[in-house]
This record gives sequence, C-alpha cells and structure tokens, in this order.
Amino acid sequence: MTRDLPESSTLGARVYDGGVSFRVWAPRADRVWLALVDARREQTHIEMARDDAGIWHADVDGVGDGQTYGFRVEGPWDPSAGARFNSARLLLDPYARAISGGVDFRGPILDHEPGDPFTKSDSDSLMSVPLSVVVADTPAPTPIARRRPMSETIIYEAHLAGLTRLHPDVPEHLRGTYLGMADPAVIRHLTELGVTAVEFLPLQHFISEPFIVAKGLSNYWGYNTLGFFAPHAFYATRGDICNQVREFKDMVSALHEAGIEVILDVVYNHTGEGGHVGPTLSMRGIDHLAYYRLTNDHRDDYDVTGTGNSVNTSHPMVTGLILDSLRYWVTEMGVDGFRFDLATTLIRDGAHHVDQDHPFKQLLAADPTFDDIKLIAEPWDVGPYGYQVGNWGPGWYEWNDRFRDHLRDYWRGAVHGVQELATRLAGSPDLFDRPGRSPQSSINFITAHDGFTMRDLVSYDMKHNLDNGEANRDGTDNNRSWNHGWEGETTDEAINALRQRQVLNLQATLILAVGTPMLTAGDELGRTQGGNNNAYCQDSPVSWVDWTPQLGWEDVQERLRRLIAIRQSHPVFRPTDYAYHQEIFNAHGENLQRVDLTWMDGLGGEMGIESWHDGSRRLLGMYVSDENEAFLTWFNSAAEPAPIILPGLPWGYRYQVVWHSGADDEVPTCPLPAAAQFLLPARTVAVMQVSVPLTSAELLELRAEEEPSSLNLLL
Repeated sequence: MTRDLPESSTLGARVYDGGVSFRVWAPRADRVWLALVDARREQTHIEMARDDAGIWHADVDGVGDGQTYGFRVEGPWDPSAGARFNSARLLLDPYARAISGGVDFRGPILDHEPGDPFTKSDSDSLMSVPLSVVVADTPAPTPIARRRPMSETIIYEAHLAGLTRLHPDVPEHLRGTYLGMADPAVIRHLTELGVTAVEFLPLQHFISEPFIVAKGLSNYWGYNTLGFFAPHAFYATRGDICNQVREFKDMVSALHEAGIEVILDVVYNHTGEGGHVGPTLSMRGIDHLAYYRLTNDHRDDYDVTGTGNSVNTSHPMVTGLILDSLRYWVTEMGVDGFRFDLATTLIRDGAHHVDQDHPFKQLLAADPTFDDIKLIAEPWDVGPYGYQVGNWGPGWYEWNDRFRDHLRDYWRGAVHGVQELATRLAGSPDLFDRPGRSPQSSINFITAHDGFTMRDLVSYDMKHNLDNGEANRDGTDNNRSWNHGWEGETTDEAINALRQRQVLNLQATLILAVGTPMLTAGDELGRTQGGNNNAYCQDSPVSWVDWTPQLGWEDVQERLRRLIAIRQSHPVFRPTDYAYHQEIFNAHGENLQRVDLTWMDGLGGEMGIESWHDGSRRLLGMYVSDENEAFLTWFNSAAEPAPIILPGLPWGYRYQVVWHSGADDEVPTCPLPAAAQFLLPARTVAVMQVSVPLTSAELLELRAEEEPSSLNLLL
C-alpha cells in the first residue's frame, strides 16, 4: 500500500493507492469516529486514533473518490467551558473538498433541545445533514497566460447563477451553473465590455439560515459558508456528489483562456452554523472553543460579524485551516485572487482586538503561493474598532466606501464644493498613500451586490424590500440615491433620459478615477431590483440579470465599453504612483512645464483657493499628463450648464472631446484651440484628449505662435 501524501495535506481526506487517509483536528475530544455513509445512508463507523497535536487519523483501504463520510465526536457536554460535544451529530469535515446534500431544518440539527441551548439533545442527525465527499486530485485548470497588475484590472462583481439564469444564448440546462458561466456568449460579453477579472459572490459551499428558510426563501448571495474547500454543489449541472469540482475547474479554464482572472469572494469570518443556538453541522461539534470566538464565560459566541458566530483566527490551527483553504483554491482550483468578506474579523487576536500585524497577514505575505494573487479586503466588521479602511498595508487592496458614498452624493448634488471629489478622483491618498502602497490599493466602486443597482440608484429615493418578508425593515435607509422626480419606473422619456445620463456620469467617474474600478454585473444593462436594496434572499427575477435589450440601455453599455477602452489604452489614467503636481520631464530630461495631475477651474487655468472653498461649486476639471500625452476631463454635476475656457500652454494647444455622457449634439465634436470657449451641459462628464508639446523646443515654438483666441463656441 503506497501513501504518497504531500506534507501540507495532512488534514481532510486524501486518496492514496488503494484507499483514503482521513485526518481531523479535534483537540479536546475524548473519542472520534469516522462514519462512512453509503447511498442508502447506512453507516460504517471506524474509531480514529489521536496524535499529540490533537489530530485524529484513520487510513481506510477499499474506499476512494466519491465516498461520502462524516465525523462523530465524543467529549464532555459542558457549555460553560465551550464544550458542546455530542456524538449524535454527524459532522462535516472542515477540509471536505466537496459536500453532498442539504440541511433539513425540520430535523434534529441542533446539538441541544429546542428552546434550551444548554440541554443536550440525543436525537441522531444522520438523515438531516449534508455529507463530506472524498475527492481525488485532478489536474488544475488552464493557467491564465498573464495575471494583470492591478493598474490594468477592471473587476466585474457577479453572482454566478444570477448572471446566466435568464441568458437567452446559454443552453437552458446550463443556466445558473459553472458551465453556464463558461458559455462563450457570457465570456464574449465580458471581453467586449473590457472586463479583466470576475469577482464572484461566494462559491464555497453555503447554506441558508433557518429564519430565511422559515419564510420560504433562501440565502441567494451565499455569505453563509459551510465548507471552506468545497465548491457550492448546487451550481453544478448534475447532482451534488463530485462534479462540482470538475465543472468549477472547467469554468476557470474557459475564463483563463479568454484572459479573464477569477476572484472569489470568500467568507472565512463566520460559518453557516450561526450562534450556539443554531445548527451543529461541523466545527461547533468538533470543538466549539477552539474553532469559534467565545465570550469570557465561554457559553456564548463572541459575534463581530452580525451572523451569530466569528471564526477564531487567534488559534494557529484555525488560521492554518484558512491558509490551507486559500492555497487549495490557488494551486488546485486555479483562482487568481480573493475578496475577504468582513476581513477585520480575521485579524483579531485572542482578546478580540484588531491587530494589523496578525499572523494571518504575516503568513500570507511570507507564502510564495500568494506572490501574484490579488488580496482584497472588505476592511471592516461590526465589532469594536472594526472599521479599518486604509490600514491594511502593502500587498492588500481595499473596498473604498468613502469613494462610493461621496460619488453618489456628488452626482445627486448633496456635497459642499469639489474638494473631496478631487481627493477621491486622485485615488484617495488621504486613506491609502502610505509606504508600500499604490493608488490601486483603493478598490473604487459605486454599487455592489449589497444595496441598489446603478439603475435603482437613480430611480428610487427609498428602499422597497417587502419581498424579503421583514416589513421593509431590513436594508439600509442611507442609500444616497435620487429618483429624479418619480419613484420607480416611469414612461416619462425626459426622466428616463436623465437617469441614463446620470448612470453614465457615475460610471465615468468610476472608470476615470485613479485606483482599481469595480463594476457590478448588470449595471451596464440597466438591471433593476425594483428598489430592493437587500436582495440577499431573492433567488428570483428580482436578482437575476435580465438580458432583454431595453430602450436606451444598449447605448449606455456601448459608451461604457468605449470608456473602458480609453482607460486601458492610455496609461496616464492608470498611474501606479500617487500624483502630487510633479513636473513632467521627457526622455531627454527637458522640463515640459506641465504636471502629472492638476485641477482646472473652467476659467482658463488651475483651481485657486477661492474656487476650492466655494461650497456651491459643482464643476471640476481633472488634468492628467505624462511625457507623451494629456487628458482633461470635466465633471459638472450642477443643474445648469457651465461655461468653459480651455487652458493654454503649457497645458495644451488643442483639445478634442473623445467621450462624453451628453446627447450627441450637446458637446463640440471638432478640435478646439487653447482659450476656446464652450458650454459644458448640465450633469455631464466630458473627456478631452489634449495635444501637448513633447519637447522644450516645441513648447517655445508654440508659445511664439500663441495668440489670444477669439473663438467663442457657446453650444
């Protein structure tokens, strides 16, 4: 019998020649049994042996790939010591690479008597819980030819099932699955739009919460993980035994072959077991105190996630579990990056305090597996000092909620001046300009899965969440939205045109800002959730992307595509260092007398102190340049047009609008000389490519020729 097991693969179920090696860490257990379960749910129990590290092991010949199993753990029932051992509970392997079956919430899934969390239940859970599945090693997916730097990355946040459920070109039996996501029609849409990375809402196996199931709904988003290694079984096409692993890899291969990276939204901060009054399905039954954060009396979960429990990353073995999972998704499943949900929970110490030097971060940084892997933090949780935006340090990228909030306010006219707009457009240096960090540290977004879609952001003043069954009490009331005069959908052509224009303005500000832009799937198509800003439990057309062409939205999509192409074609929009009004020199060392970044007032020059302190100002010009090129982008969120005088040398001598959010006849299409005047329409973004001198001699020559322009274009 040959056991060729990698040193890092000591836990979980690993196939060897002729059998399977099973390992589980249960440090305080008295006895542990491996339960092999057949298709009729009949069990064979094998008592496991313990080593000095608290790891229980059993090598079983004659079983292999596809074998379903669980663990039964015996120990003291002493909730006051964080010991809730109950061998009547069949438990999932925390290292299971696949999970079969679901949870029957009517069955005996609690470790205690209903209504009494401190009295042990002796009813067996076998028929009510999912099973772990043995998965043999298979080849990794096709690697991506080149992982892009963040400066070239356009992230597309998507729900895997919702993106394809209504796609007319995806075969019906593949819609909502890994293979549906791999369909050429879907990939073509992404590549034509300019997407370079898809950030999937959770694909690790998850379950619904009991209170959602009781309402006849389900957890659609997936932020309720049950298996850190297992792809969600119900996104596979056939059954739920093993094919989810193969089909996940097929999807990754298809995306990689199209040059699209795969980023997983991962939920390591809590699990689907909820608080101690919730179901016991895995880690709570293996060792409540070891795997979860508990209060000082050890009777209750210490919850900094708002979900009932928090995973105990202050214990090295639990941190190791998460790191092993991350390595698995990179090396075996081909993943290119991770977005860590409620990431602050992962860096709390044994006293539950936030520690930015936590071993979790140190071990990630030291492991070459993650050298070119994108690590994105949702930089907060709901516990004390949980808000950590800007604090994650080198190697990390962070969701920037300050960008989201201010840009929403700017375009609805609820700001005081344009100072913060400039800060957010410049990559939020107030938050991220720290040693070892780049402007790409800021993940810029205006919408995400949580909250209004882009269309709803300009169509609703209030949330409309009655379908969630919570009397419209769930979801935030702070939407920073504006319905433009009518709540919800309307046939008013003027309102619809203005809403689509505002969507273009929001998207343009997102794409042109320094940092890493993240789009939300379907925003380019005008996806609406009918004003629902908390559609976590809506596995229905409320959440699914509608691919039916809608009046006006095809133009929005095309303009967004063109804008992304402009960003990707011109590195001046994607600086990898913060710009601070530094002078530009050409390759010969000549000072071209322009700067990398400055702000224009629309009066022919740079913003002055008076303009910066004008609280009524809604106009800002963003000038960016390098030794080869320059662009001047105007942002006007006011309800009135803004007269513009174009700046002269050294900023430029000719200006050409290459993109704008207005109607075709509102913005000049012909090249304009320096000092020309034109009228920038209300609520408009206009991108102007600037002709600039490339040498000192050219600058001098142009200055000699420069004469005051009498051109006055009032359009």
